[in-house]
Amino acid sequence: MATPAESDADPYADARRRMVAEQLESRGIADPAVLRAMRLVPRERFVLEPYRPYAYDDTPLPIPANQTISQPYIVAYMIAMLRLSAADRVLEIGAGSGYAAAVMSRIAAAVYSVERHAGLVDYARQRLAELGYDNVQVRHGDGTLGWPDHAPYHAIIVAAGGPSVPETLRGQLAPGGRLIMPIGRDRRRQTLVLLTQGEDGRATEEMLVPVAFVPLIGDEGW
Repeated sequence: MATPAESDADPYADARRRMVAEQLESRGIADPAVLRAMRLVPRERFVLEPYRPYAYDDTPLPIPANQTISQPYIVAYMIAMLRLSAADRVLEIGAGSGYAAAVMSRIAAAVYSVERHAGLVDYARQRLAELGYDNVQVRHGDGTLGWPDHAPYHAIIVAAGGPSVPETLRGQLAPGGRLIMPIGRDRRRQTLVLLTQGEDGRATEEMLVPVAFVPLIGDEGW
C-alpha cells in the first residue's frame, strides 16, 4: 500500500520534488539513495500542523519541546556524508520529530534513535508508525551514552552540538564505520565533523562545514 508520499494524490509531491532539485541537487547532494529517500518521506507529516505549508522551505521549523526540525539540506548533507548502504545499522542521537530517522530508514536496514525529551519520543514514534516505517526504533534516554544493545553501528549521526565526540559513541562505532556530529566550544556554533573508524581502531576526523545546532546535553556532552 502506497504511503502518502508515494500517492498520486499527494498534494505535497511537487513541492517535495522541487525541494530535492533546488535545495539538494543544485548544492551538490548527489547520492541517489539519499535523493530518493528525500523525495519519498513527507516532511509535512513531521512538522506542527500550522507549519505544514512551509514544510519544503529551505529553513528549520519549530517542533514540540522548544526544538526544531533541521532544514532539508542539512538533513540530506549529513546523511549523504555517512555513505549509507542497505545493510547498515544506524544510531541517531536526537530523534527530534523523527524526520531524519525516517529518511535514513528508506536507505539503511535499521535505525535506532535516542531522544532525551520524552514528549518528542512519543511525537516521533507516532509519526513513524503512521507512515509504516517499522525499521526505526526510538527510545528515551541520554544520547551521549548511545544505545549499546544494538552496537556496533555502521553509522552514527548526532543532531546536537558538543565540545567533542563522546567516547561512549566512539566505542559503539564498528570498524570502518562513520560518525557525523557538530563539534565546537560554543554551545550554539559548531563545525560538522566526520569521524571514520579505521579497521585498526584508529579514527580519522574531517572538518566539514560550519553549523548551528542545539547543545548536546548528557553525561558526555554539555
